[in-house]
Formats: sequence, structure tokens, C-alpha cells
Amino acid sequence: MEPFTAGLLSLEEAQQAMLQQLTPILDCLDVSLFEAAGRITARAIASPLNVPSFDNSAMDGYAVRMADLTSDSVLPVAGKAFAGAPFKGAWPAGSVVRIMTGAPLPEGCDAVVMQEHTEQRDAGIMITAPVHAGQNIRRVGEDLQAGKTVLEAGVRLGAAELPLLASLGITHLSVLRKLRVAIFSTGDELQAVGEPLGEGQIYDTNRFAVSLMLHKLGCEVIDLGVIADDPAQLRHAFAEADRQADVVISTGGVSVGEADFTKAILEELGTISFWKLAIKPGKPFAFGRLANSWFCGLPGNPVSAAVTFYQLVQPMLATLTGQTTNIMPLRLRARAAERLKKSPGRIDFQRGILRRDEDGELTVRSTGAQGSHIFSSFALADCFIVLERDRGTVEPGEWVEVERFSSVLEG
Repeated sequence: MEPFTAGLLSLEEAQQAMLQQLTPILDCLDVSLFEAAGRITARAIASPLNVPSFDNSAMDGYAVRMADLTSDSVLPVAGKAFAGAPFKGAWPAGSVVRIMTGAPLPEGCDAVVMQEHTEQRDAGIMITAPVHAGQNIRRVGEDLQAGKTVLEAGVRLGAAELPLLASLGITHLSVLRKLRVAIFSTGDELQAVGEPLGEGQIYDTNRFAVSLMLHKLGCEVIDLGVIADDPAQLRHAFAEADRQADVVISTGGVSVGEADFTKAILEELGTISFWKLAIKPGKPFAFGRLANSWFCGLPGNPVSAAVTFYQLVQPMLATLTGQTTNIMPLRLRARAAERLKKSPGRIDFQRGILRRDEDGELTVRSTGAQGSHIFSSFALADCFIVLERDRGTVEPGEWVEVERFSSVLEG
């Protein structure tokens, strides 16, 4: 391990230190199902009805009674049953009912024979395959039983969950209020996106990127703009952010040479849990507590800011909204398609392109230059190549871990 990284907190230690301090913010409100996309369930939701609510056919075919079946018998068709138009009237003994998928079963039906297992005869149909009781029947409550929990508290509602609730006739539900996150950047060299650049200035892409990711996570963003490198202005920005928000995120001002300045203000207004991590890119990352909110200080380099947000801030926000699953990104194994340069000492999140080769095996290659200022690497990438802290350079063909980008980084 490199000597200058020996005292740095590992990523896993930092994640654990953050998450174990957090308590979910459970303020809730009732919203319409049509306004619930991206929101988090405030409490468990139970089904108000059985699904299906009646016994019905799982196939297009013929409803039969086991007592009517004899070998090589031709059974007349007594009528038809469709979804929304059930068979009505008496069902004569020794006959079948033509039935479509989803149609209610006629009274007394023991099984449904799929139409592929029948042959048409002038007098009716002949069954050509063995029949057992209960086949091709969907029973009441087979999918969901009335009173059964369908979604736990802490579930993000999306295209899989909302149609499920709609199918149960649920039109309103209780969700958590959006987390309020205040963001600002520090640095006299920064200019807001879209404004003319002055001499020596650069665009504040960090705050723009963080805002986009926060909106994708369903947060309410309080944008305090760019704060000058001035102690009084910075102190006021922290105090104002703490007054308005659940979480305060700053970008810049936490690297070597700037840390003492920002650190003194943070220690005056709150407490700092840790300051530097054994992660590349992203070593200068700060986490702590202000009077009313949690604080995360992201590095000034754009790639470093995005990586630390993804690996540390994202699970923190999920925990604050009570989510208990999919907190950490899922990792897969892939073979390196090329040499990946690395020095031991810090876990390295290189930007990569994941593909499946002609043999069906996952392979990954780098997007190229991996400098912490090269944000174009994210536009080319679809995953992180996660290289362990003590690992050195990776040769082609070696196994590596990868993390596919979630929707936070993708379109």
C-alpha cells in the first residue's frame, strides 16, 4: 500500500460510518397514484382484494368436468365463455364449454384442456392428451390475497409498482415527502452554466451534474449557487443551507490547501466524521453533521464529485428515505479486454464499456484517459471498473468487478 494512503478511510468503512448514523426521515403525505412516480412508500400497502377475484382459465381451450371424461369420447360443446362474458345457463352432463383465457370458469369445472390438446369432430371435440384436475386454472387469490402486503414501506414507485397498485383499484397512497437537499459550489473561478466566462473562469459543471442526479433520485433541490472563497460568505451559505435542508452538499473546497479553511467553519457549525478516503478518484470527501442537516463535501474535480456522489451520497439518500434494498450498486464479474493501469493504495473506479463477446462472456475495456478532470469519460462509459485497493495493474484476460451505471448516470 502506498505510504500516503495508509491512514485513509476505506470506501467500505466510510459507507458503514455514514449509514449507521442515519435515521430515516419519515414525514409523509397522501398523493394520487398519478402523482406517485418516483416517490417512496411511507407505509406497507396491502391488497384490498383477491387477485384473481374469481376462478378463471389460464388458457384458450375447453372447460371440462373430470366425471365426463372417458377414453376416445367425443364431447359436444355446450357454449362459450369469454373474459367479461361468462358462460350462463345449464351445463349439460357429458359436454364441454369453449373457454378463453381470463374467462370465469363455469360452475363445476375441474380443469381446462388447452385447445392444442383437442381435435375437432362433427359432434364436438375429442381430447388427445391426459387431463388432471386443476390444470390450466387460475384460482381466487392465487396471485394476491386480500389483506396481503404487496409493497413494503420504503419502496421507490416506478413502472413495475404503480401498475400493480392500479390493478388493485388503489387510487391514493401515502408517500414520504421529498428530501430537501441544498447544494452550492465554492470557488472564485466558477461561473454558472450558460453565463459568459471571464478570464481564468470555468463552468460550474459539478453543481449542474449533482442537481441532475438529485432530481433523478426524487429530491427537492435548493440551489444556492456559487459561493466565493470568503469565510463570511461560506459561513452564511452553510447556515442558510442547514436552515432549509435535510442534506447539504457542497462541491469544492475540501482538497489539500483548502481543507483547513472549510474545516474550521464546519467544526464551528457542526461536527465532521471523516475527511479523506482511500478512493480514486475522490480522496477529498467530507461527511458530517450540521445543526439540522447532514453534510457532504464533494471534491472539486468533476469526475471525483460524480464518483463520490454515486458511491457515498446516493446510498445515504436512499437510507434517509427508509429504503432497505438495492442501497449499494450491484457488482458483476467481467474479463479485462485490455491492460488497466493502476497503483496499489486506493480503490479505483475507472470508467468502462461493458460488452458480451462472441462466446457470451462479459468483457470490459476502459474509456481511455481516466483523469479526474475528464468528464467526457462518463459520456462514453456504461459502467465502473472497480479495482480493489491493494490491486496493481490489470493485464488483459484477468477478472475484474464492474458496476453497471444505474439510471442516476444514464438517460
